[in-house]
Amino acid sequence: LGMVDTGFAVDEADSSRLAALYTPFPGSGVLRMPTARSRRSFRFDSGGGGLIGTAGDYHRFTSFLLGGGELDGVRLLSPRTVAYLSTNHLPGGADLQQVGWSASSETTSAGMGFGLGVAVLLDPAAQKVLSSRGEISWGGAASTGFWVDPMESVSVVFMTQLIPSSSYRVRSELRQLVYQALID
Repeated sequence: LGMVDTGFAVDEADSSRLAALYTPFPGSGVLRMPTARSRRSFRFDSGGGGLIGTAGDYHRFTSFLLGGGELDGVRLLSPRTVAYLSTNHLPGGADLQQVGWSASSETTSAGMGFGLGVAVLLDPAAQKVLSSRGEISWGGAASTGFWVDPMESVSVVFMTQLIPSSSYRVRSELRQLVYQALID
C-alpha cells in the first residue's frame, strides 16, 4: 500500500516526528504527556493497538478499503474479501452492545457490529448520528479514528492527540459535520 511511515516501532531517527499527546487535567485544561521515544519495548505486535503512522498513510489505507481492495491500480484484496471483512461476524447478527462490549470511547456500541478488525454499522438510528448502514470504522486511543462509507463514496481519517478517547465527543461531532455537508 505504500504506507512507509506506519509500524509498531519508531526508529530513533524519526522519534522527533511523533506528535505530543494530551490528557484532560482538572483545573488547567489539558496536560501534555511524556512523548514516547520508541515503541520497541512490546513483546508482540497487535493489530488492534499500538500501531503508529501518519495521516497520509492512514488515508492510503482508507482509500484502499473504499476502493474495494484496490489502490493506485494495484489490487491486494478481492472485492469479495473486503465485503467479508466488512460483514458483522457477531453471533446471531448481534451488535456490540448486545454481546456486552461497552465502547472505550465516546461513541455508543448500540447498532455497531464487528467484522474482521473493523466495526460495522448495522443500524444508523441506534448510533444516534448521521451515517450509512454498512460503514466500517475504527478508533484509536488518542481520539483518532477513521470510517469508510461505500454508499456515499467517503473515507475519513481523523488524527488528534487527546487521550483517552472518551475525553470529548469529537468523533461523533465530526461525523455529523461531514454528513451534513454532503450534497447529492
